[in-house]
Amino acid sequence: MKKYIIALLAGLLLDGEGVYAQQQEAHKGLIWSALHGLDYSFKAGLNIGGTSPLPLPKEIRSLDSYSPGLAITLEGNITKWVDVQKKWGVSVGLRLDSKDMNTEARVKNYGMAILNDTGGKVEGLWTGSVKTQVKMSYLTVPVLVNYKINDRWQLSAGPYMSYMLEGEFSGSVYEGHLRTPDATGSRIDFTGDNQATYDFSDELRSFQWGIQAGGEWRAYKHLTVHADLTWGLNDIFRKDFNTVTFAMYPIYLNLGFGYQF
Repeated sequence: MKKYIIALLAGLLLDGEGVYAQQQEAHKGLIWSALHGLDYSFKAGLNIGGTSPLPLPKEIRSLDSYSPGLAITLEGNITKWVDVQKKWGVSVGLRLDSKDMNTEARVKNYGMAILNDTGGKVEGLWTGSVKTQVKMSYLTVPVLVNYKINDRWQLSAGPYMSYMLEGEFSGSVYEGHLRTPDATGSRIDFTGDNQATYDFSDELRSFQWGIQAGGEWRAYKHLTVHADLTWGLNDIFRKDFNTVTFAMYPIYLNLGFGYQF
C-alpha cells in the first residue's frame, strides 16, 4: 500500500508541475499579447428580436402576438489596438449565433404553400390567421472597429458574415381561406379547428451578412457587460423562392456579459 501512496503522490506532484508550467506559458503568452496590443475576450449572451419585413407589407394586416425564444450566443474575440493609447482597434470574432421567435398575425392575400395529407403542396394566396416559428443557428464572423471612450466604456461597429448551420421557418394557417392559384381562383376554407401547416425551411439562404453596432461596459477588471444590435441586410430566403413576395431580415439585440483576459 505504501508504494502505491508514494506513486500517487509522485504523480500528483508531476501533474502539479505540468499545470504550473502550462500556467506560466499562458501567462507569458498574455504578457506578449499585451506588449503587442492584442486583447482576447469571451462573451455569452441572449438574442432578443425577430425576422421581419421592412417596411411592414400590406399583406400583413395585424401582428397579434410575438414571443421570443431562448436564443443563446457564445463568442470569442481578438482585438488589435492600433495606437499606443489603445483608443482605436480592430477586432475579429467567431460567434455561435442562435435566433428564435414565434408570431401570430392576420394577413390578406399572403403568399402561401400549404401541405396536404399526401405530403404535396397547394399554393395560392391566404387570407386569415398565420402562426410562424423561426429558428436559426449560425456561425458568425464579425469584423468590428472599436473605439475606447475611457477605461470603462467602449463602442464598436462593423460588418458581419454568417453561415447557417440549421434553420426552420414553419407554421400553420387557420380561420381563413386559400385562393388557388391566385386571388380569383378556387377557394378552400378553414374554419373552427381546421388548420393546415406549411414549411419553408428548405428555402432559407445559407449565407447572411449585415451590420453590427454596440457598446461594452467594464464592470470589473476582467468582467464586461455588452449590448449589440445586429441587422441583416439580405433576405433570409433564396432568390428563386417566390411564395413569400417580400424580403425578411433578421434584426436582433444581443445582451450579455464577457470575460477579458
